[in-house]
Amino acid sequence: MCGIGGVLCSTESRIPSCITPPILESMTNTIIHRGPDSDGIWISKSGHCGFGFRRLSIIDLTPAGNQPMSTADGSVTIVFNGEIYNYLQLREELISKGYKFRSRTDTEVILNGYKEWGFEVVKKISGMFAFVLWDEAKQLLFGARDRIGKKPLYYYQQNDFFVFASEIKAILKHPLVAKELNWNELSSYLNFGASSNHSTLFLNIQKVPPAHFFVLERGKSQPRFERYWNPFERERILDISEKEATTEIIRLLRVAIKDRMMSDVPFGVFLSGGIDSSLNVALMSELMDRPVDTFTIGFKELAKYNELEYTRKIVEIFKTNHNEILIDDRDAFDVVQELVWFEDEPNADPVCIPIYFLSKLTRDTGTIVVQVGEGSDEQFVGYNWLLRDYKFYHSIWKNFDFLPSALKKSIYFLLKPVFNSANQYLPLELIRRSAYDEEYYWSGISIFPPTELDVLLNPEYKHLKYKPWSYVSSIYKEALALSDGNLDFLQWVTFVEISQRLPELLLMRIDKMGMANSIEARVPFLDYKIVEFTMSLPAKLKVPDGKTTKYLLKKAVEGILPPEIIYRKKQGFWAPINEWLRNQWFNFAHDTLNNSNLLKKFVNLEYVNNILLKHRAGKGKYAFRIFTLLNLALWYNKFFDNQPID
Repeated sequence: MCGIGGVLCSTESRIPSCITPPILESMTNTIIHRGPDSDGIWISKSGHCGFGFRRLSIIDLTPAGNQPMSTADGSVTIVFNGEIYNYLQLREELISKGYKFRSRTDTEVILNGYKEWGFEVVKKISGMFAFVLWDEAKQLLFGARDRIGKKPLYYYQQNDFFVFASEIKAILKHPLVAKELNWNELSSYLNFGASSNHSTLFLNIQKVPPAHFFVLERGKSQPRFERYWNPFERERILDISEKEATTEIIRLLRVAIKDRMMSDVPFGVFLSGGIDSSLNVALMSELMDRPVDTFTIGFKELAKYNELEYTRKIVEIFKTNHNEILIDDRDAFDVVQELVWFEDEPNADPVCIPIYFLSKLTRDTGTIVVQVGEGSDEQFVGYNWLLRDYKFYHSIWKNFDFLPSALKKSIYFLLKPVFNSANQYLPLELIRRSAYDEEYYWSGISIFPPTELDVLLNPEYKHLKYKPWSYVSSIYKEALALSDGNLDFLQWVTFVEISQRLPELLLMRIDKMGMANSIEARVPFLDYKIVEFTMSLPAKLKVPDGKTTKYLLKKAVEGILPPEIIYRKKQGFWAPINEWLRNQWFNFAHDTLNNSNLLKKFVNLEYVNNILLKHRAGKGKYAFRIFTLLNLALWYNKFFDNQPID
C-alpha cells in the first residue's frame, strides 16, 4: 500500500506553475505516513503530466518495485496504491502473450495489463486498489478505484488543470488548489457520519466513486466516469439450500483469506473476539505453519466495552502470538485532536480512536499487514438494528406506506410537534419519509436525520436538510438500473451499504487510521465474489426465523469456531464516548463546540448545548451526536486554522 499523487495540465503556458519536482515532492511528502520506505517523482516528456509516490513495501521489497513505474518502452507510467490478489495468474497470462517483466510486483501487471486489455484491465484485476496511469501515445489519464472503495482516490478539476491523490491534504499542498468549505456536503456528514461517495467537504475536491474508472484526455475539461462492476452479476435470487449456501460461503472465504495472505512482510489479524475476526484467525491457522499474530485493544476503566474474555479464548484455541493494548480517556484525549488530520475529512465513527491505537501497536511489533472483519454484518444481517429494520419494513412500514399520501402527510404534521418535543426525531423521520414517498432505508446510521436537522441548522442553512435524500435517491435509482428493477429489501440494504457507509465511513476509518501508522489492512469479507454471492441469496436464507442476526454465517462456521463464540450476544466494537463525553471530556467538548467558528455560523448552539446538558445528566443517548459535531469542529480548526468564514 502506498500514497500516490499527480497533476495533468493541458495548457503549455501553465506547466511551470502546475508541474514541477518541488510541487510533486511537497504533495507526496505530506502523506509520507502512507509510504515511509521510498519515494519517487516522474514528469512526462511533454511536461503535461507528473506523478509523485510514497511506498510502503509489501510485495517485491527491492528497488524494482519502486514507483512511478513505466512500461519498458516508456509509453505508459503508473502510480498505484493497494494490492492485486490475482496478479500471479494475470502475470502468467501476460507472459504467455509475450510480455516481459522486470519486477515481481502487481504494479507491473496492471501496466502490462493495460497495454493488453486497455480499460478492461479493471475488470480483470481482483483486489483493493486506487491507481492512475498516463498513456503518452494517447495523451490521457486513466484511473480507477476498487469495487468496494477500500482505497481512497480524490481529485480536483478546474478547466485545464487536474490534480489527484490518495489523501486530500496532498491535493491541498498544490499551489493552484484553493481551500474552501463545501457547504453542500455538511448535511451529508451530519446524517451519514461521512461525506458522500462522490464529493468531499472541500469545495471542488471530489472522489472517484467505488467500482468506477475515469478517463481524462489532455485538453478535455472534465473526466469521463464509467461503472465497471455490477454487484448483481449473478442470478438475481439463487434457489439453493441452506447447506449449499453455507458450504459456498466457507469456500469463498477460504479463498479470500488465502489470497490476502500474499505478502513479503509480516502479517496478522485484528482480533475482537467476535465471529468475523475469529473466523479470520481460524481460517488463517489452517494455512500457516506458525502461530497467527493477533492484535486486540481494550479499555482500562470501562470493562463493559471489552471483549478480552472472548479474544483470549480464541488465542488459547488457535495458539496465536497475541498482543494487547489497554487505553483510557487520557490516552484517547491526547490523540483525538490529531486524528482529524489523518482522516482528511471528519469521520464520525469514534472507533477511529481504538483503531488508531491498535494500528500503532501492530506497527510497533513489526507487523505491516493485517486482516480485518469489516463487511460481514452488512451482508449477513449482523446488526440488531438491521434485523429490526427488516421486520419493521415488512410490517408497520408497508402497512403505513400503503395509506394515501394526503393522509400520511396529515399524520406527519399532526405528530411532528409531539415527536419534536420528545426529541424523537428518528421515528418522526420514518413517518416523513413515507409521507413524501421516500425510501425507508438510508444506510445504517442517520445521526442527524432531516427532521432533526430542521432543528439543528440555523435558518439560512435549513435548505440543506434534504440533501441526504437526493443522494440516497440517486443510489436507489442506480441499484434499480443495475438489478433490472428486481430488488428485495436486503439487496437494497447491501447495495446502499457498499455504496456509502462501508466505503466512506467504515473502510476509511480502517484505511486512514492504519495508514497513519504505516500498516495495510485487508478485508476478506469484501472480496467482490463473496459480495456477488451474498447479493444473490434469498432473504429466507439470511433471516429464516426473523430473530437471529448473522444466521447464515453462524451456520456456516459451526465446527470451525466454538459455540460460545458463534452464539454469544453481539457486543460490537465501540469506544466509550458515552462516559467520556459525560465526564472527563465534557468541558473540552462544551468549549470546543461553543467556540467553533463553523458551528457558530452553521448550527443552533442553543440546541447543541441542550443535548450536551441532557447527556451529562443522563437524560438521553446523545453521545454519538455530540461526537459527530465535535469531530466536525476539530476538523475545521485543523484544516481552516480556526479563521472566521466569509
